[in-house]
Amino acid sequence: MEAITLPIYNAAGKEVDSVKLNTAVFDGVVNAEALHQAITAYRANQRKGLAATKTRGEVSGGGKKPWKQKGTGRARVGSTRSPLWRHGGVIFGPHPRDFSYTLPDKIKKVALKSSLNAKVKENNLIVLDELKLETPKTKEALKVFTHLKTLGVKNGKGLSALLLLDKASDNAKLALRNIGFLKFNLASDTHVYEVLSHRKLIITKDGLAQLTKRLGK
Repeated sequence: MEAITLPIYNAAGKEVDSVKLNTAVFDGVVNAEALHQAITAYRANQRKGLAATKTRGEVSGGGKKPWKQKGTGRARVGSTRSPLWRHGGVIFGPHPRDFSYTLPDKIKKVALKSSLNAKVKENNLIVLDELKLETPKTKEALKVFTHLKTLGVKNGKGLSALLLLDKASDNAKLALRNIGFLKFNLASDTHVYEVLSHRKLIITKDGLAQLTKRLGK
């Protein structure tokens, strides 16, 4: 497959350079099965598993036998906390459990590659030269994304976007955290669910190099 070339934009939204995507990572293949497995595993690992009900042995009370075993004409009962009674225990109810499991690294790598290729096919991958913020002001950071007209930002609102950085300065962390449509992370730490759960993917030039190196191993 021929290498795909993408433009590189600066903070003012002007095209300043271009970059050829590494064909070892950006090969155009979107493996739907790997994506499904990676997303399912991620969501399972996020589950708390704290739902709990009490069995008849855990419900308070019920120590006294309601009536004698024989002679009353009624069904025999040993406890008022029988699951058949009101305020009784629960049969086969949920109990705290761990839903997490480990996915092979090879599948996770294929899935992440597929998510990036999907963004390229959708024209939703934007390469940013660098992100330098002199002050920790959200207004200053928002100007950068307003200048990137392909993001669809207008009056401080826009499509959901993920910004992947090669490094995050203190100014960047403070300025970016209050932008409602934007989430940011380091390119070295991103994962499939994060990429696919946002409409646009913006990545710095150095962040793209880090991600390519990470997936090219």
